[in-house]
Amino acid sequence: MLELIKRLYPICRSITGGGVRQTLDILESHIAIERHEIASGTPVFDWTIPDEWNLSRAWIKDSAGNVVVDTAVHNLHVVNYSEPQHATMSLEALSSHLHSLPATPDWIPYRTTYYKRDWGFCLTDRQRKSLRPGMYEVVIDATLAPGHLTWGECYLPGESDREVLLSTHVCHPSLANDNCSGMALLTFLARHLRDRRRRLSYRLLFIPGTIGSIAWLARNEARVGRIDAGLVASCVGDRGNLTYKRSRRGNAPVDRAVERVLQASGRSHRIVDFVPYGYDERQYCSPGFNLPVGCLMRTPNGEYPEYHTSADDQSLVSAEHLADSLQTYAEVCVAIEEEISRDAGDGRSATLLQTRSHQADRATQTTGARDDSPRYVNTQPKCEPQLGKRGLYRATGGSNHPGATQMAMLWLLNFSDGDHSLSHIGEKSGIDPILLTHTADLLVEHGLLVRV
Repeated sequence: MLELIKRLYPICRSITGGGVRQTLDILESHIAIERHEIASGTPVFDWTIPDEWNLSRAWIKDSAGNVVVDTAVHNLHVVNYSEPQHATMSLEALSSHLHSLPATPDWIPYRTTYYKRDWGFCLTDRQRKSLRPGMYEVVIDATLAPGHLTWGECYLPGESDREVLLSTHVCHPSLANDNCSGMALLTFLARHLRDRRRRLSYRLLFIPGTIGSIAWLARNEARVGRIDAGLVASCVGDRGNLTYKRSRRGNAPVDRAVERVLQASGRSHRIVDFVPYGYDERQYCSPGFNLPVGCLMRTPNGEYPEYHTSADDQSLVSAEHLADSLQTYAEVCVAIEEEISRDAGDGRSATLLQTRSHQADRATQTTGARDDSPRYVNTQPKCEPQLGKRGLYRATGGSNHPGATQMAMLWLLNFSDGDHSLSHIGEKSGIDPILLTHTADLLVEHGLLVRV
């Protein structure tokens, strides 16, 4: 797995383009992958497949002709999805397009501008402070034009056509733990599953983050009813303890299977409830699908200092911890099959389990004082609605955590299914009730929530 990560790490990837295809080429040397593509401009629920971005090189030169920032040195030096540029400008004009991290002055941040036409460079804070007033030549040699979004699938049929969905994102450039580690783990897990008896079928997805899972769900809506369990693999190579983030249902077979394996291991671990922020579990667990998909990782996104910076390099992942993650995933797959077989023997379907979990949730809400707080329904329940095109979400992505209002939006959109009251969403999220109320009003104003 470490050798595979070494091959994947240097590639300049994004949510579309040749970097994703090059990545799939490498993975195909280990496992059989079927490729799928959707053309730019295609609607997928509330989103639209963006134009394809391909970068040749980007740099900044000072007035003496010295190259001071260069993607040939590190892929993170350019804001991912930057528009093509060739201009000469003052340092003052350039500064608004520069991103650095004063708290960690030797690290380059990872920033994106997928859905708003913009451009920029990322550099260490030491580099930024070394820039002297004067004129600078800026070149971003890239194309941003109609093309395709690409993803890969590895399907392993079992004795039953009921499926376990395993998903990892393939869009991040030169970030070893997030997420070369996830790609390597699912590749070697596929090789392991390929050679053993499978009661269930396994579908492994290698997709661009967010837009990839949304596109896959839009194209495969008719088959998602066959998914009995799922896991999102991310950040699985660092030296932290394993962490499991439950599915939105909370007590699905996958939740019980992972908890059983982690508890039996005797090793330190953490189990947390579902939060509508993170990786593609947000889309699989959106209220219009509510699939039983959790996220099994080591240190969660945003909780290790190197996250989304150049310090997330190959030194951050270890063979020992990659192997531990892979072994755990293999044991969880066995436990999932046992849990689902046990449920089938008890005559309990996935729908019944979901209903019981839902009823328990409703019972929790109605315990104690009467809850007269308002309830809402998400008008775009299948995957997150695209907040950015409505001016409701930050244009530049990649930072560790969204703001309080944006988190309130994600909580409201995920749990506004008519059954969770505003006060219950506040209890689950810990978000201030006044902020939730104001945010709900904002979402109603934009047609994303209706009060019931």
